[in-house]
Amino acid sequence: MDITLKPSCPTGRIKAISSKSAAHRILICAAFADGDTVVRCDRTNKDIEATAACLCALGANIRYEKPYFYVSPIKSPISGAVLPCNESGSTLRFLLPIIPALGVDASFMMAGRLPARPLSPLYEELVSHGASLAPQGSNPLTSSGKLTGDVYRIRGDVSSQFISGLLFALTFSRNGGRLIIEGKTESAPYIDMTVDALSLFGAAPVKTEDGYVVSGNAILHSPGQLDVEGDWSNAAFPLCMGAIGSGEVTVYGLKNDSHQGDRAIVDILCRFGADVIEAEGEFTVRGGRGLHGITVDATQIPDMVPALATVASVADGVTTIYGAARLRLKESDRLMTVRTMLTSLGADVKETEDGLIITGKPSLSGGVTDSFNDHRIAMSAAVASAAATGNITVKGAECASKSYPDFWTDIKTVLGVENNI
Repeated sequence: MDITLKPSCPTGRIKAISSKSAAHRILICAAFADGDTVVRCDRTNKDIEATAACLCALGANIRYEKPYFYVSPIKSPISGAVLPCNESGSTLRFLLPIIPALGVDASFMMAGRLPARPLSPLYEELVSHGASLAPQGSNPLTSSGKLTGDVYRIRGDVSSQFISGLLFALTFSRNGGRLIIEGKTESAPYIDMTVDALSLFGAAPVKTEDGYVVSGNAILHSPGQLDVEGDWSNAAFPLCMGAIGSGEVTVYGLKNDSHQGDRAIVDILCRFGADVIEAEGEFTVRGGRGLHGITVDATQIPDMVPALATVASVADGVTTIYGAARLRLKESDRLMTVRTMLTSLGADVKETEDGLIITGKPSLSGGVTDSFNDHRIAMSAAVASAAATGNITVKGAECASKSYPDFWTDIKTVLGVENNI
């Protein structure tokens, strides 16, 4: 599906969608709890649905009746289950350690670029502790065997999802154990979110100087009912529209004290020179002020790079983004695709080994860009329409549904961004 956006002045109040990062973690905990859980999740998406489907394949009973997930937990994990991960990296990386921790067999079915995305060093750590896994790149990826041993080591600079997956696995295993995180930890706030989710169910790992100690065979106690907080990752797109446009955009339904790393978007937009107003649960960005280039360390917030690069493309001076090498292993090589997308719309962007160097212009010309089947590339192209003098056409725009199915409709009906949806 191709969507064409006209130059627009985004203005209005838009509600943040539910955080898929939080929803994944809460659904996993609820599926292994001691009783039923009702999870309020105002909107779902393909990634959240993938996690729910996999948990159902393992024996949970999960149904979604908007805005609630009704979760009846797994009584006894089903061996031989086929787990439909679709394109969700979080689903695969969270569940891959859990399966051998439970000692059951399973096959992970994947779509899109997911089979090609690397699983090292998690893969090797699981195999060294008793898991039998099909070769990396296999689809399906089969798993059998049972984890043994009580000390696990994982690098902290590859993927926080590997660490979260091991925290879940150790919690659900018979003996628990110690998780040692080696080197610098990147995307650390997402590990905090995993600890938060386990804490809600009474099974928090204990932080140590070099990692965590996890009590095994934990009984997760259902809190009965809880809410999935608003998603800062997707809130970034309308907030960035407000920053580079000439209107005023408010996003509400957000936690001011959220552990989501992408909450940093507010501070970074302020550093760009945007006018940001913070209130309880809502954030307003007013356009029209002159933005200026900055330096951004994306180590803890790699998913913000596409939207931030779009802001930088119309900020006076040079913006340097670094610490984002992991973006090459996402739904697309996001350093390459961000550069390609913005360049095709008239921006001046150079790619480095681990980031981007962007020289801002007064405006973008518009044009045609591919989405590269990457939701964050498609939505960042939409952000660019707020600072473009001509139309922008996004090819393969339906990929936004991976995280935000109503994105194109919402920005049109709520923020006034003209498009042909």
